[in-house]
Amino acid sequence: MPLTPEEFRAKYPILIGWINKTVADHSSLAKPVSGLGFRRLPSYFSAPLLASSWVVGVARLPMPPLSQMGFTQFTEWERIEYGGITYMDTFFVTPGEVANEALHFHELVHVIQWRVLGAERFVAAYAEGLERFGYRSSPLEEMAYGLEDRFKYSTEVFDAEEAVRAALRS
Repeated sequence: MPLTPEEFRAKYPILIGWINKTVADHSSLAKPVSGLGFRRLPSYFSAPLLASSWVVGVARLPMPPLSQMGFTQFTEWERIEYGGITYMDTFFVTPGEVANEALHFHELVHVIQWRVLGAERFVAAYAEGLERFGYRSSPLEEMAYGLEDRFKYSTEVFDAEEAVRAALRS
């Protein structure tokens, strides 16, 4: 059964509280993306964005216990193994993905989405996308994967920040 706006408003504080605590608990391990030495990312993202976006290498991604929070429609999403996940300006990556520049690109797209939409609108849009289309076809993931593919398979350099802003405006 789809999440109603009322249910979302009631449960959102629990989820954002978990996200804030998770980011704070890992802040001492976080490194700015600008310090990771990736060769291509600075051509696609601004220096201020790279300096204010954080990455944390973890053995296992911190996934919110959505079912326990009452978001039972997302139990399948909780079980998928991902290489990275983004919460606000911080993303977490597994050991096998620490050096994967394309994954960092993808997660930076999510950082921009969080910033442009704000936390509540991002979470609402992400939840709606998961419910309606599933993970890979949800609009915010489609945007991130599409831009990541441009980054991986094209030699064309583009302003990824503007591409995200433009896509969110349309």
